[in-house]
Amino acid sequence: MASFTDTFRNIFKIHELRQRILYTLALLIIVRIGAHVTLPGIDSALLSESMRNQTTNNLFGLYDLFVGGAFSNAAIFALGIMPYISSSIILQLMGAVVPYFQKLQQEGEEGRKKITQLTRYGTVLISALQAWGVTVRLLNINVQGAPVVPAPVQGFLWIASTVIILTAGTIFMMWMGEQITEKGIGNGISLIIFIGIIDRFPYAILDEVGLMSDGLRSPIVEIVIVTLMVFIIAGVVLVTQGTRRIPVQYAKRVVGRKVYGGVTQYIPLRVNTAGVMPIIFAQAIMFIPNTVLSFFPDNEFLQGVSGYFVYTSPVYSFIYALMIIFFTYFYTAIAFNPKDVADNMKKQGGFIPGIRPGKQTSDFIDNILTKITLPGSVFLAIVAILPAFVSAWGISSRFAQFFGGTSLLIIVGVALDTLQQIESHLLMRHYDGFMKSGKLRGRR
Repeated sequence: MASFTDTFRNIFKIHELRQRILYTLALLIIVRIGAHVTLPGIDSALLSESMRNQTTNNLFGLYDLFVGGAFSNAAIFALGIMPYISSSIILQLMGAVVPYFQKLQQEGEEGRKKITQLTRYGTVLISALQAWGVTVRLLNINVQGAPVVPAPVQGFLWIASTVIILTAGTIFMMWMGEQITEKGIGNGISLIIFIGIIDRFPYAILDEVGLMSDGLRSPIVEIVIVTLMVFIIAGVVLVTQGTRRIPVQYAKRVVGRKVYGGVTQYIPLRVNTAGVMPIIFAQAIMFIPNTVLSFFPDNEFLQGVSGYFVYTSPVYSFIYALMIIFFTYFYTAIAFNPKDVADNMKKQGGFIPGIRPGKQTSDFIDNILTKITLPGSVFLAIVAILPAFVSAWGISSRFAQFFGGTSLLIIVGVALDTLQQIESHLLMRHYDGFMKSGKLRGRR
């Protein structure tokens, strides 16, 4: 305990690290404040009452979890950071199939800047479309015949101003996320999602406490179910943190009087190289159908189709699981390129015993990476759809969403990545980290 306390004391001894943490906290506080500032022209009392009467057992309830309640509050940050993630996914997918974007990815820093600029343009477009969908939804909410958006306010000017405000809110959050990544600590976009999910924790607990106090839930059953979910999540996190090490032999090279090489090193291949990004990517894609369907609230057929995208639906779970498996492989291919690794090994005189340098080495690494990524992606998919099965046992939707796989995996993954960055700052300045070995337990 004393060592842990000393570590936190050391964090605030380092001026740069202290400034980064305080800067990150300040921007995250702004994110949470914006989640409670209601859009102009909306009757907040009626909105609150309508939200109490509506079930969270749908995809909008899950979306609300990711944006920390901003969606149910009809806040200026109601869209969250999801439009930016959707735009990033589209650009990355196009980079795999469109030659123009492939060329940009190969142009180094200049290409990266161009892709970032296009991603921002895409964010504006997607945000505007989603904001329009939000206005349609708000205009159709009535509480005992009283509209949430009063009749005198309704009109083109209100719709236009709401679209502009919601779009600007998303752009502002995108900017804050980039600033956190550049000047703060951790990945800014992931931290914005992280803080939104954490904000829902007290509400999830209160839901279950209320059900138990009303006699609708047995405390013993509750404890058993939560313990089971936590152990499943913990097991998946440990499994996906595992690695497969490939030995690489470096031959001896004599340059002048110095001898280089002659040693064996290892290439660590993680079971889950992609981290929590496949879940975030897949969830962003799964929000799109309901966003499109929100434009047609009076169409019975399309509203019937939306029933298949309720997160407890078997169809939703199946598609969501496939999306996670796909994005696990897709993001792994972006983060780890076997061809580049093989080329670097060849340049440095390294080789895998029994495998010829060059293409055969690249194919060998790719084959192993493909095999170990499969169980990692399947585990992620199983845990992500866990809330759908937990809800069937009578657990409240908000509680299941929070303690389900998606939320806990994002929380654990983002927390580990952020702690790893703090650990790096401490070790660079010769301070003890969170572990005496200098490594986080989850990153061994």
